[in-house]
Amino acid sequence: MFRTLFSPRLVGLHLVTIGVLVSFTFLGRWQLGVFEESGRPHAALDPAPVPLSSLVVAGRRVPVEAAGRQVTTEGTFDAARQLLVAERAPTVEAGGGSSRAGYWLLTPLRLAGGELVPVVRGWVASPGDPAVAVPEGPVSVSGRLQPSEPTDFARRRTAPLPGGQVATVSTAALINVWQGVRLQDGFVVATRPVPATAAVRLVDAPPPTQGGGFTWRNLAYAAQWWIFAAFAVFMWFHFVRDAVRAARPGPAPAPDLSPSPQG
Repeated sequence: MFRTLFSPRLVGLHLVTIGVLVSFTFLGRWQLGVFEESGRPHAALDPAPVPLSSLVVAGRRVPVEAAGRQVTTEGTFDAARQLLVAERAPTVEAGGGSSRAGYWLLTPLRLAGGELVPVVRGWVASPGDPAVAVPEGPVSVSGRLQPSEPTDFARRRTAPLPGGQVATVSTAALINVWQGVRLQDGFVVATRPVPATAAVRLVDAPPPTQGGGFTWRNLAYAAQWWIFAAFAVFMWFHFVRDAVRAARPGPAPAPDLSPSPQG
């Protein structure tokens, strides 16, 4: 049997089968990877800046598709209502709890119509940083629009925050802090210093992202390649079994015990 299994013809069959198995397995894994990647959010096109009023309407929530968009707006900062968002890193994605946690400078911008827009002017390491000072007079703000954070976004604290500090940039929470004002939903993260000469570290806000959608066709392709690999194993077993059976010697012929004719 071993002589048959390692005959030149079957050795070639073994090698071809191994090559098919390796190739089809990797092809199936590649298609599975494409399927998994299709479900992950990925960067979308980053359109040019547009006026904030074209994306956000007073009294309505920030549209999902507007999150991360570049916007511009003008107004005057309300220095008396500035807050510090505690335990924040210099990036929107990092959130609280970072080893470089400091404070976001959250200053409301009063628009021409009288409503307020929360603006994250930048990041400081301590409340005593000179950048905490609020610019005076009319300003122009360029930034990225962000939806309101949920009230439980920040990690739980065992002690209340000092006066003038908040844990989240939540529209619902800010309405209670800035009482008696009209507040637009969401907030703007400045992408340029306000004013241009301000010595403040900007907060890095991510560009728009586009939600992924699984491409089930690639999952079907992956299953197809693996089925082909299983069929190749079946055919290999079939051919090897037939070759082994054909190589086995047949049964010896029975001796002729009939009496010989008398002459």
